[in-house]
Amino acid sequence: MKKIKTGKPYVIAGPCSAESEEQVLSIAHSLKETNVDVFRAGIWKPRTRPGNFEGIGEKGLSWLKRVKDETGLETAVEVANPKHVELALKNDVDVLWIGSRTTVSPFTVQEIANACNGIENRILIKNPINPDLSLWMGAIERFSGQNIKKLGAIHRGFSSYEKIKYRNAPIWEIPLGLRREFPDLPIIFDPSHVAGDRNLVFDLSRTALSLNFDGLIIETHNNPDKAWSDAKQQVLPEVLLAMLDHLLYREGELSLDPSIEKLLELDFRIDTLKDQLGDVFLKKRDLKEQIGLIKEEQRISSFV
Repeated sequence: MKKIKTGKPYVIAGPCSAESEEQVLSIAHSLKETNVDVFRAGIWKPRTRPGNFEGIGEKGLSWLKRVKDETGLETAVEVANPKHVELALKNDVDVLWIGSRTTVSPFTVQEIANACNGIENRILIKNPINPDLSLWMGAIERFSGQNIKKLGAIHRGFSSYEKIKYRNAPIWEIPLGLRREFPDLPIIFDPSHVAGDRNLVFDLSRTALSLNFDGLIIETHNNPDKAWSDAKQQVLPEVLLAMLDHLLYREGELSLDPSIEKLLELDFRIDTLKDQLGDVFLKKRDLKEQIGLIKEEQRISSFV
């Protein structure tokens, strides 16, 4: 597994979903001649429930081919089965990523890994939606076992039943744990899916780079409020470029002293507990208010 050594963050950017050829090309051209390395666009979109937009499908791959031809940017898509891999490779896609819903299924991961056997493309594996380091490691090992040399991971946060500040809890200790297990594995941070809110993307990106993550994957749209999926978390191309200009990055070997890393990990856990504690107090207050209203409506004595 090879590190990404570019002297700057490895940046993947583009819309959550490819919506039209015009939209894809417009965004890609706005990212040309910037610090962006790879243009991303979702072609197949796994959705929790049927009836939502599930991606433009195979025809969107030809749009990515035009992006590559016209801008020189590499391209990236999510693949969720061997057929997706076949079609992506046929259309010269450079980077394939495995989504968090796919990572939870070892059988599916193995099928995709088999389809990728020996290819030269970079493969990035998102963490599973649940905070399970072993499951994430297992997915990486399945691809490594198929002679994939350009492997990497994407930290996109973890689902939480409790309401928290972010769409997905960052739980930084898990990707830091992954780095301890695989010190040569590049780890890319996805602030868009962690945040769920474009206003939080910059601060999260800065935190990730302070922890020596190798790069960022940021959803970027030319009209975010009208996006067909994940509208709230996408940023304008000009906002992305301004953020990248202001983010600091430590050049050189990406490593932290173990004691400093542990202190940061514990500090993040304290912050998480503070957020959870605040939510508990708010929920307690709401429940007491509901109890009070029911008692008042039913004329129940306060001591009951």
